Amino acid sequence: MDLRLLIAGFLVAALCTINANAVDSPPNVVVIMADDLGYGDVSCYGATALQTPNIDRLAAEGLRFTSGYCSASTCTPTRYSMLTGNYAFRKARTGIAPPNAPAIIKPGTETIASILKRAGYATAVIGKWHLGLGAEGTNGNEGGPDWNGELNPGPLEIGFDTCFLLPTTNDRVPQVYVQDHRVLNLDPADPLWVGNKKPSEDHPTGITHRDTLKMDWSHGHNATIHNGISRIGFYTGGHAARFRDEDLADKWVEKSNGFMEQNKDNPFFLFFSSHDIHVPRIPHERFQGKTSLGYRGDSIVQLDWCVGEVMKTLDRLNLSEKTLIVFCSDNGPVLDDGYQDGAIEKIGNHRAAGPYSGGKYSVYEGGTRTPFITRWKDHITPGVSDELVCTIDLAASLAAMSGQSLADDACVDSFDVSAALLGKAEAKGRDHLLQQDNGASGTYGLRVGDWKLHHYGKKSARNVVVEQPLANTKVPNYQLFHIADDPAEKTNVIDKHPDVATRLKAQLDKLIKDGRSR
Repeated sequence: MDLRLLIAGFLVAALCTINANAVDSPPNVVVIMADDLGYGDVSCYGATALQTPNIDRLAAEGLRFTSGYCSASTCTPTRYSMLTGNYAFRKARTGIAPPNAPAIIKPGTETIASILKRAGYATAVIGKWHLGLGAEGTNGNEGGPDWNGELNPGPLEIGFDTCFLLPTTNDRVPQVYVQDHRVLNLDPADPLWVGNKKPSEDHPTGITHRDTLKMDWSHGHNATIHNGISRIGFYTGGHAARFRDEDLADKWVEKSNGFMEQNKDNPFFLFFSSHDIHVPRIPHERFQGKTSLGYRGDSIVQLDWCVGEVMKTLDRLNLSEKTLIVFCSDNGPVLDDGYQDGAIEKIGNHRAAGPYSGGKYSVYEGGTRTPFITRWKDHITPGVSDELVCTIDLAASLAAMSGQSLADDACVDSFDVSAALLGKAEAKGRDHLLQQDNGASGTYGLRVGDWKLHHYGKKSARNVVVEQPLANTKVPNYQLFHIADDPAEKTNVIDKHPDVATRLKAQLDKLIKDGRSR
């Protein structure tokens, strides 16, 4: 055979492989990411203490995954990994971001937004960001957000056409909205200052003015007070720009509806990044008292309302059959995460992590196995899937569905599981998943089939029992669980299966050292 024909054949085969899962008419994409929502927190996953009819409807009309994961058990690394398709531990400063963090995802990084924008989509992120804003410091300066000027780089520099943000996370200052590159409604005569040290001796804090708080703190979260709640960090000024906690969910729905309406005749990608049910849990007054679980349960009901409003808008715009919705969470549940809001006292028989141990901050299943639902009406056959899928795979999967190829050095840990997400016959999800806790602590969980290896870099397992306050429990450096028989990861069987442990240790070591898994 002519060598040129042989090479051409290989090239055609490669291109066909890259776009094998492209769909004839790629859908609009709406990713709804909850915050701190556990596997057992919604009724379609077994909750009985409250009802989530809109999320249940999403599951009934789509595919409910029993092995749907995020890649980390805290928010910043999961969001980083979801957008970039790269495990967060591979990059420095990807732990929970402080208020003045510079942009963690640098301009030029391939993201879901840049991929879909290249495919002709309008792109927006609305809601919690918590991935830093502004440039890195130079010449010894810290850098980070210029709160009174242009917040650049940010989402618009990594593929989003527009953004409307809670810039950090709401237990951290400042309590302002960011629209595109600016703090919204900021009065130049009342400049915004954000720092990590008390600006003056008489600055009110959760310690000095604790008796004025409408929600008391339990640990940390006792610096600057806003809306009767003390937060992490300090800020002054910007009073005209400040929001009320109770109004966040309404604002996300309002802005999301506006974006979808504006782009109803063109393909769009919306990242609806909810703050519910992260602390401080202050749902709107119309949701307060709606459950027996306190503000945590009420915030779940508020989240469910948001999902319903997005679905309602898609129905009204006749876009439900043209839109893929992905519902997920950035990590598992936590009850006491710094505020006395009754979450522990009112838990009753509710099990936020479902049948799993752990929660936020841990690599136990409860830390990263969360509700995960896909719906694309008339394209996804409703049902339940046991395939292993992860939010980190959305980048490669959406690239494939929209006919976009990925550079070799982009989205290096993201796999095309689009066939599994769409419930295609003979579809396969991942064959393994590496889970991390926060930042680069060296604590990992590696699931391969029915086996799960834990590795503790700091020799401690945090928050093993989600129903209790945060605790550190000493554990061996390595543990092995057979999660098919022991989903709660109660029995370490590493001594009984040394061959499996050796194999998984080698696989974990290779995944870390190779710098990529795709």
